Amino acid sequence: MSDHGDRVPRPDEFEDLMRSLSGSGDRSDPDAANALHSLFDPLAEPARPSRRRPRREETVTYRVRVEVAGTEPPVWRRLELASDLFLNEVHAILQAAFAWEDYHMHGFASGPSYYSREAEYYLSPFEADGGKAGVPEEEVRLDEVLAQPGDRMSYLYDFGDNWEHLLTLQEVAPRQEDAPPAVCTAGSRPAPPEDCGGAPGYELVSAATDPGHPHHAEALAEYRELYGENPAPDRAPVPFDIDAINAALTAVSGPLPDNLPGPVGELLASIRDPRVRGRLLTLVAKATAQGDDEPTAATVRAAVGAYAWLLDHVGDDGVKLTGAGYLPPASVQEAAGALGLSQTWIGKANRESQTLPVLNLRESAQRMGLLRKYKGRLLPTAAAKAVRDDPRALWDHLAGRMPPQPRAEVERKGCLLMVLAVAAGSRDVPGEVAEALTGLGWRIDQGLPVDPAAARDAAYEAWIVLDTLGGWSKSSFGRGAAPTARGVAFARAALRHRP
Repeated sequence: MSDHGDRVPRPDEFEDLMRSLSGSGDRSDPDAANALHSLFDPLAEPARPSRRRPRREETVTYRVRVEVAGTEPPVWRRLELASDLFLNEVHAILQAAFAWEDYHMHGFASGPSYYSREAEYYLSPFEADGGKAGVPEEEVRLDEVLAQPGDRMSYLYDFGDNWEHLLTLQEVAPRQEDAPPAVCTAGSRPAPPEDCGGAPGYELVSAATDPGHPHHAEALAEYRELYGENPAPDRAPVPFDIDAINAALTAVSGPLPDNLPGPVGELLASIRDPRVRGRLLTLVAKATAQGDDEPTAATVRAAVGAYAWLLDHVGDDGVKLTGAGYLPPASVQEAAGALGLSQTWIGKANRESQTLPVLNLRESAQRMGLLRKYKGRLLPTAAAKAVRDDPRALWDHLAGRMPPQPRAEVERKGCLLMVLAVAAGSRDVPGEVAEALTGLGWRIDQGLPVDPAAARDAAYEAWIVLDTLGGWSKSSFGRGAAPTARGVAFARAALRHRP
């Protein structure tokens, strides 16, 4: 309840608050707004005072013990953290340290516990957008909340399972110049799996999936009774593996590799969200892994076949286009045959505007620098003449032009992300691109996350080239579309061609 009860503010109080809100008073606007709100709303909760301290002038190393509340014996990790980390970075670090998958909402709090009336909240972007009282986590540094040994704060993940992580500052040490932002030095017990039902569910699934547990038989029987089946392997707790944790911490907080392809390095350098950065670094590691992915001559010839046919069809003299700028009907029919559309395409396949694969082939050949329009004719470029009789040279030319560079920024990023996801062999390329674009701040209608259909639209120019080369295992581009071995090899070649 407000201390003001239901009394009416005095005239001098009201005038003082109005001056503050208009910028002429001594107090800051937020303070004035809170005070005015409490005067007129008898049910308003008093504004919580800030618990933050001044930032340190010099960065030090914090030794922090992180314990998952409600577990017995406790699940815990000891981390050495740079004191100047922002809390959105700490969020990504905690996700990595406990093998969470960032499926759910989260938040930070400074106070006796997360739900204490004395707590000050540091908000995730979702909570901040929703109007919850607090400070955006990306504006708060770790050393503002933890200052002296013994200081504590809370991190809550998954408001359903209610995983409260208690962070206790144990030691403050001088910072070594080459120290990583975050490293795990110790810990105990496997990490809980996602959506297991909180601490009680964790203890049940721990025993049910561990034949060496003293209560394994009883726990397994209880699990079967509750869920009607044995726990799946991916429902088991994640074993404590300090090397795996530190590899994950390096991905979300460590320095960028020196050998990144130019556009990929520029993209990663621009990312502030460590979760997105970590996910893209994982893709980069898979995409650039050493392997026997150099395609055979037969594979290359089959991949570039459609482009080679089109260049041969155009020849040196070119092809006269229709008045609307399309290929003539005879050329469209021949192209449809070269693309093998007779068994799959509905229609006569004699109008380019109504035969999308042929339209895509011709337009992508223009965008890839192989063809050009001039005075109503479709002509080969000098580059096309140099590579049209050499499948490997044509493959290299196409790889050197990937990803395409559309005018819109979201499309450029979408094309780059698609090439990266394909090179990594992702089994769900549209989902991967959608998640990355969302993490980079892009949204669709009404502020919703980017979905696979929107991701396909953003990356359409890259998708066309890969599709023409036979790079997709599915003809549709819905969720679950995965690349063929040919597509992976081409995308990796494209990344290698980038300085």
